[in-house]
Amino acid sequence: MTGPYLPFQHPSAWTGEAMQATRKWTVTLDAEANDVIEHAVAQARRNGVGIPQLGAGDFDLGALAARLQELRHELVNGRGFALIAGFDIDRYSLQDAALAYWGIGMHLGTGCAQNAQGDLLGHVTNLGVDYRTDPRARGYQTRLTLPFHNDAMDIVGLMCVHPAQSGGLSRVLSSTMVHNEVLRLRPDLMPVAYADFCIDRRGEAPDGKLPYYRGPFFSRIGDRLFCRYNRGYIESAQRFPEVPRLTADQIALMDLIDSLCNDPAMHLSMELKRGDMQFISNYTTLHSRTDYEDGPDPLRQRYLLRLWLDTGLIPELPPSFADRYEDMRVWQRHPKPPIFDLSAVHAELAH
Repeated sequence: MTGPYLPFQHPSAWTGEAMQATRKWTVTLDAEANDVIEHAVAQARRNGVGIPQLGAGDFDLGALAARLQELRHELVNGRGFALIAGFDIDRYSLQDAALAYWGIGMHLGTGCAQNAQGDLLGHVTNLGVDYRTDPRARGYQTRLTLPFHNDAMDIVGLMCVHPAQSGGLSRVLSSTMVHNEVLRLRPDLMPVAYADFCIDRRGEAPDGKLPYYRGPFFSRIGDRLFCRYNRGYIESAQRFPEVPRLTADQIALMDLIDSLCNDPAMHLSMELKRGDMQFISNYTTLHSRTDYEDGPDPLRQRYLLRLWLDTGLIPELPPSFADRYEDMRVWQRHPKPPIFDLSAVHAELAH
């Protein structure tokens, strides 16, 4: 986009203050819905269908399926985030809870590989690494505060298996509103926001590709506004000598975006309880997490399962997404069944 730059009027433009005043973003599962899910899990087990083969057609959710279709529309075309509460996770083993979560997710989209290892079900837990000093490490493998960012694909989902002993609040923010606020406060920086930045691939470059890719913070395609923002990966790309140095305007823009993200009036904080499932549009919503502390029991440390989902509802993506999404198609060639041995997860630090 070369201008004129206009505010984007859309349901995805909201403030945290407005979202705190309503619970319309929460879908609460009642006992009947939980029974339907349990029956679907049992049926999948009897049929011998698991992750990643299980699709929506293998996981009959009855009337709940229609509610999930409405939620999918809200994620992609509306507000951009939702919480599913009331899932009775205590009915299940970890493996069956993951299967239930996967089955629900398949009614929202198709599961996509999240890393070069082909993981379709990600583990969000503290592996004792530091993303600030280790270019291979990811923020979700630490207990550190995660700055506001978004992931790849249409939707990112999280299911809480165990919350932290303290901290670990989830925060969501409208990137559409950030766009409009940057335009209001610093219209002179809008051309910078629509121009390319270099973004670190963090050691996951397929053969023949550069260790970084390029893309703007904001792109408009038809009647959609797309956002892609991860300051940490932009700054770590500066380790490559051929990457242009960040300009004063680029730094000023990121400083402004970060100040907007961290404004309590702009973002919504929520505590993910055991069994809660959060789904977020990566194109209209940024997310973060506060730092946290785990208790002494290693089997009760903070642990979430993550999905990346392609809804199939977005007809055209920004051209700048093509390079990074080619990476994911390479990862998808060898999808890996989930690992539930956390000792093995702790040992696998190359994500």
